[in-house]
Amino acid sequence: MTPSRVFITGASSGIGAALAAEYAAQGATLGLLARRGDALDRLIATLPHPERHRAYAVDVRDHAAIATAAQAFLAHAGGIDVVIANAGISVGTLTEFAEDIPVFADVIATNVVATAATFAPFIAAMRAQRTPGRLVGIGSVAGIRGLPGAEAYSASKAAVISYCESLRLEMHRYGIRVVTLCPGYIDTPMTQVNPYPMPFLMAPAKFAARAARVIAAGDSYAVIPWQMGVVAKVLRLLPNAVYDFAFSKAPHKPRKTAS
Repeated sequence: MTPSRVFITGASSGIGAALAAEYAAQGATLGLLARRGDALDRLIATLPHPERHRAYAVDVRDHAAIATAAQAFLAHAGGIDVVIANAGISVGTLTEFAEDIPVFADVIATNVVATAATFAPFIAAMRAQRTPGRLVGIGSVAGIRGLPGAEAYSASKAAVISYCESLRLEMHRYGIRVVTLCPGYIDTPMTQVNPYPMPFLMAPAKFAARAARVIAAGDSYAVIPWQMGVVAKVLRLLPNAVYDFAFSKAPHKPRKTAS
């Protein structure tokens, strides 16, 4: 499958921008959504055939605005091949601090609820098409086992993985493929604040090229890079006592608010 119409959220930087560049190089028409409209405009100006693409300055927590953008892109592109719900927040949270609870809610709203809100307005169009297309959710290796200091992020990505699995079962009857991508450490602004070593760190462009191949194949699940998939499987098999001993004192991602 060579997609010609692709809609990406969280497209202004990092993985989203890399995916936009990858699909634009393949000749796709893009709908790019993020909060920063100026960043989207700058990105589109760097892509092949910028006149094809559309920018939508929307906060993904505004579900009505996502639906409006989706309908505008469907009208512009004449259909949809791939929807990538990439928008996300990665920030440290600790339940013991009351001020972290609103941050926790923001992470869940952005990483989980907005994923469903992104897919919802495209499903009817995909069902009506001869080639139904793909819905792509961005999970994380951090969703496979909970990481210390990342309570909200790990919970949100575990939820995305399970949500996409449920959705995959529902969409099977329509021929719509649901793809779950779980990045390891990708060199983006989101990870550059991490105060600890990041094994198998991958450049965003390399991630995007591999992700595009997985999406085109319609694979249900992939960890990129594959080495992190091996690590994740090993961690999943560890008894809780062993995992707790190994990771309870691991470095934490910085919190958004001060304690």
